[in-house]
Amino acid sequence: MRKALLALAITGVALLGTATPALAHNVLINSDPANGASVATGPSKITLTFDQYVQNADVNQIAVTGPNGGQWAEGPVTVQDNVISAPLRPLGPAGKYTVGYRILSADGHPVSGEIPFTLTAAGAGTPASVDAAKAAGAPAAASSSTSSSTGIPIWVWIAGAVVLLAIGLTVALRTGGREPGQEKTKQ
Repeated sequence: MRKALLALAITGVALLGTATPALAHNVLINSDPANGASVATGPSKITLTFDQYVQNADVNQIAVTGPNGGQWAEGPVTVQDNVISAPLRPLGPAGKYTVGYRILSADGHPVSGEIPFTLTAAGAGTPASVDAAKAAGAPAAASSSTSSSTGIPIWVWIAGAVVLLAIGLTVALRTGGREPGQEKTKQ
């Protein structure tokens, strides 16, 4: 019984020690403008800060969609360690703007999400043409309101834990109460 408990404890420690790093994806920890902020004047650029390094890849995108559906991001996305940014056109009508982003996480998985902010006083800017926004590779800002990734589903980890537990118990029960160096003798 003691060996079975020891095998169970070792299996549990092994599972807990290896499962967490595999599920770690970048998480947005700060943005300028902040999530849900109200600003009187439009920012000149969008800055997003993540908890981990962001890969500097051509797939990183930031789009800003205005109250009438116009696109306001202009120019390339820049990546510096865990911070990405993109320049904006001067904002126009007052109302809700949505920052949509898609980045390549440190672990190679794409992470996307949205950040809304409100412009309280109308600016004099005009949105980019639809063709210019498509040419810049702007993502659809209204596509998803939560971060998403393609991590390993939890059921895979549970199935793995059950299999390891079964193996540990089988080994523990087969060795029985024998002490090392002792063998059963046939009579």
